[in-house]
Amino acid sequence: MWATFAVFGLNGLVFASWAARIPAASSTLGLSDGQTGSLLLAAAAGSVLALPLAGSIAGRVGVANTVRIGGVASAIAAVTIAGGLATASVPLTALGLFLFGVGVALWDVAQNIEGADVEHRLRRTIMPKFHAAFSGGAFAGAMVGAGLSALGVDLSYHLLGVASVVILVSLWVPRYFLPEISHADSHPDAPQPGRFAAWLEPRTLLIGLVVLGAGLTEGAANDWVAKATVDGLESSEATGAVMFGVFVAAMTLFRFVGGGLIDRYGRVRVLQVSLGSSLVGLLIFVFAPTVPLAGVGAVLWGAGAALGFPMGMSAAADEPRHAAARVSVVSTIGYTAFLAGPPLLGFLGDQVGIRNALLVVGVAVLASFLVAPAAAERQNNADRPATPVP
Repeated sequence: MWATFAVFGLNGLVFASWAARIPAASSTLGLSDGQTGSLLLAAAAGSVLALPLAGSIAGRVGVANTVRIGGVASAIAAVTIAGGLATASVPLTALGLFLFGVGVALWDVAQNIEGADVEHRLRRTIMPKFHAAFSGGAFAGAMVGAGLSALGVDLSYHLLGVASVVILVSLWVPRYFLPEISHADSHPDAPQPGRFAAWLEPRTLLIGLVVLGAGLTEGAANDWVAKATVDGLESSEATGAVMFGVFVAAMTLFRFVGGGLIDRYGRVRVLQVSLGSSLVGLLIFVFAPTVPLAGVGAVLWGAGAALGFPMGMSAAADEPRHAAARVSVVSTIGYTAFLAGPPLLGFLGDQVGIRNALLVVGVAVLASFLVAPAAAERQNNADRPATPVP
């Protein structure tokens, strides 16, 4: 189980190492909000192409090897981005972000499949804690980013350091994942679904819509909280990175305690309360006239964004035999919103300011609230091996 926590945490650190310093990258390349949004779409494109294939790849080469492939791709991406920034080359930076999107997509789907397997074997809700590890890694990455920004350390050197850590950890840690179980072997007479059958399941698609709203609100914060603080409240880049850290810290805390709340009150009720908190926090952040009040909004926003994504992954994996395909579908929808939505907000930000553009996120959050009942628990204890988890 510790290995699953480790890969989630490293994934968060890698993501935040870029997200927390987007203002620095934008400044280095001389880009407007809209141009920054266009650049960020390169990462979204890489993920959108890789996500639908991630479940099949994990089924073919194994979850551990899929994490390794994603980690190596992410490290190569970090080096490429560093080269793009060092030479002020937008095309090279975009290429690096495309590779980053591919690596993160493979890594994310694989780690969620592994997390769902651990959860089923434990027979209690633990997925939010794995996502808390992601958030904790992101918080650490944001704080490192804030410190390096305050010290004037170039982002290129920062990314090269991250690449070195990713190569070492992503190749080593997956060897300690749980042994994989072939659910097809335990149901030899059951018909095998087609490769894209999960895309035709109404419940799976509705869970995807739930995760779409959760992914967009989390992704919008990751990409734009720092810059919205800098531009909207006329703060320093270091203050913007700290505000991002506040958001991630709130999200991390509620992910650690969320499992108990879900087991006590059920996914649907907790999900609806979370989405409501996210909407209120977003509104406070957008309209706050001061940094401290915006920080209050960031706390509520982060707390509300904490549980939607992990609950969606758990709901998609309720039946372990179909978990890989359904997690891949839900991840594709959620990560498309997570990665592609925020860059589109950048275009709108050129017209109305990035803080005001964030109000669009509220529409997706409301849609997720309305379809939240689709994520209700399905018990399949006969399909859940009671295997000890180290």
